[in-house]
Amino acid sequence: MRRPPIADAQPLKTTTYPSPSSPGRPPPDALRGPRPAEHVWHVAIRNAPTDRTLTDTEWATVAAEMVAVAGIAPHGDEHGCRWVAVRHAPDHIHIVATLARRDGRHPRIRGDILRMHAAARAFETAWGLEVMSPLDETARRAPATGESEKATRRGLTEPARETLQHAVRQAAALATDDIDFLNRLRDAGLRVREHHDENGTVDGYAVALPGDRADHGTRPVWFSGRTLAYDLSLPRIRERYEPALTPADIPRAHTRIREAAALLARAGRTQGAGDVAALGDLLTVAAAVSPATVRDKVRAAATRFEQASRAPGARTLDGTARTRFKAATRALEHAPRTARGGVPAVLNLLLALIEAVEAATALHRAQHHRAQTTAAAQAAALLREAADLTTTSTPAHTTTAPRTTPRTVRATPAAERGPTPPPPVTGVPPRPPTGTHPGPGLGPGRSR
Repeated sequence: MRRPPIADAQPLKTTTYPSPSSPGRPPPDALRGPRPAEHVWHVAIRNAPTDRTLTDTEWATVAAEMVAVAGIAPHGDEHGCRWVAVRHAPDHIHIVATLARRDGRHPRIRGDILRMHAAARAFETAWGLEVMSPLDETARRAPATGESEKATRRGLTEPARETLQHAVRQAAALATDDIDFLNRLRDAGLRVREHHDENGTVDGYAVALPGDRADHGTRPVWFSGRTLAYDLSLPRIRERYEPALTPADIPRAHTRIREAAALLARAGRTQGAGDVAALGDLLTVAAAVSPATVRDKVRAAATRFEQASRAPGARTLDGTARTRFKAATRALEHAPRTARGGVPAVLNLLLALIEAVEAATALHRAQHHRAQTTAAAQAAALLREAADLTTTSTPAHTTTAPRTTPRTVRATPAAERGPTPPPPVTGVPPRPPTGTHPGPGLGPGRSR
């Protein structure tokens, strides 16, 4: 949920506690331990556009319950943190608190957002509001307001976080091991910082965009994989590694995709996490190598499918269709110019991707993954638009199969010309190569 800016605010309810035990000393200065670097806690709570307008009394009840479950001011605790709730629009409130208790202790707020989401679900049920999906940590992480403003000042088309997300996701989709993954990041022009455990083994990484600096230009702005996206931490990327595929595994991407789509359609209610993750990787690479006429549509589809590629609660990425999706991904890497086979080849690939994404949509719907179902359906719609663009751009002398029988479309793939490295991140000089690579509802949003 996005946090709206505070403007023209009028107080809804102010909770005022007695002065702290040390007169004249505000709570942050009265803390027994070290004062936190960021001592202001801020959440925005909004209900859905289709919900009725809540009264001030109802919003006050929501605010009191949220600070209680978050650990800011538990019910009946006279030493809780000072807080204030503000309503400046019909559909949402802001809560601001000082992260210092009256007794000089730090509040225990670890896991506050999870507990607040649970409380929000209870209000939705009790008051008949639109019920949102439980928090499953699969939503795409959007750039903060400051990051977007910084990109605008620098004249960039997107914030550094989004540029890094695209580059890291593509490297992860194609990597076969840690060394390959980190080398692909460097070859894409990113700054890479490895983290090693006490035995010297790599157990994490961070990336930075050259030229993106903080503290008056004194240091790069680093993003760990976990802060870029939930599935871009090194342990989660390792789950997606697939051994290098032999040339015999790379003849026809669209055939592999259709085989995988058929398997995904039969995955059942308890399977498919690895399949949809591999399909997300395939879409990422397909977006990077698609012809210019459809590239924007395919990239938008890959972005929308990101959430669908993360099954809620899944921690293992086994799947019956995974290997075939990975083989198709490798095929696109080795033959990135899909237009070499002509318009029929491009159309055939897009139709195969549509089949796979529709199978993923049905899978998520059967497993009651509401957010994932919506994301996959939107990705399928964008891929259909890309297929329509391909059809309308067909020269008059070119013959393609009727759209009503997509499985009859056939095209012979172009001969391989060897692996082609991914293009560098826009505006970033590539690292000199050192080798080659193998083949809405009621809910909180927070800022601190």
